[in-house]
Amino acid sequence: MEFTLGQLAALLGGKAEGDENQKVNRLDKIQEGKPGGISFLANEKYEHFLYDTECTAVIVSEGFSPSKPFKTTLIRVKDAYLGFTKLLEAYAEFTKAMLVGVEEPSFIHSSSSIGDNCYRGAFSYIGKKCRIGNNVKIHPQAYIGDNVKMGDNCIIHAGVKICADTQIGNNCEIFPGAVIGADGFGFAPQPDGSYKAIPQIGNVVLEDNVSIGSNTTVDCATMGSTIIRKGAKIDNQVQIAHNVVIGENTVIAAQSGISGSTEIGKNCIIAGKAGIVGHLKIADNTTIGANTGVSKSIKKPGETLLGYMAMDMKDFLKSYALFKNLDELEKRVKELEKKG
Repeated sequence: MEFTLGQLAALLGGKAEGDENQKVNRLDKIQEGKPGGISFLANEKYEHFLYDTECTAVIVSEGFSPSKPFKTTLIRVKDAYLGFTKLLEAYAEFTKAMLVGVEEPSFIHSSSSIGDNCYRGAFSYIGKKCRIGNNVKIHPQAYIGDNVKMGDNCIIHAGVKICADTQIGNNCEIFPGAVIGADGFGFAPQPDGSYKAIPQIGNVVLEDNVSIGSNTTVDCATMGSTIIRKGAKIDNQVQIAHNVVIGENTVIAAQSGISGSTEIGKNCIIAGKAGIVGHLKIADNTTIGANTGVSKSIKKPGETLLGYMAMDMKDFLKSYALFKNLDELEKRVKELEKKG
């Protein structure tokens, strides 16, 4: 695709300083830019690249003042970073709109329906009694099990597995390799030391505007539903166990794990490799730092949690009892020192 600088300036609500009829056909990094590319400058650390870049155009903020001559054309907008983000969004929407039709071989059961302007990639599979909305893009080798309901404008990337009875809202995106609705980890210990699998008969519900990262797993509920509320963003390689509820607009970074039946509030931030044990409730607006282990419910909204160290449980509990009282112990030591 190709656009003039005048068209892009109009799209971004900005102004091109130079020949508006110049054309660009791709997005470039400013330090690697070539003719026909467009980039942006939002961080002063990268300003020196502006003076050597071969990009046809660079998006900058209205207040930017170059300190040296440059060859490229500037497109001035209120905020360069937001402007470039808008351009990326437009590019993604344009690319998505180009994907329409059915590649062969692919399969959809005769009892299932799919809306208008959809795309089904080669080797994709749609099972029985599925209902899929408009403008949905199902990429190659994606699997959609029986009785799945999916809204409009969803993107299911290559190799995604969506198991039976899953419900997906509008504007959701599931990235390559994710598994939605696999059995939860439910096993009953037996007298002989073995384990008996507990049937997992529930489902997964993804509300509107949910994003699920690559190779993330969202397990189905034992009974009822595992629920990801609207606007939640889940990173790559995250484990969400059976009957978990993730609140609205909560974000979870890579390699975190949330054990069964835990409820996470809305607008929470869970950093990478955090671990949360089962059957807890985490209040709204909680921030959980990287590598943090959460073993009890968080009742007060807005708290920030950090820290965890693995050691023998008895030793850990003894140490923790002392750690909690360090401030008080320090005061007592200082008082004794004064008396001495």
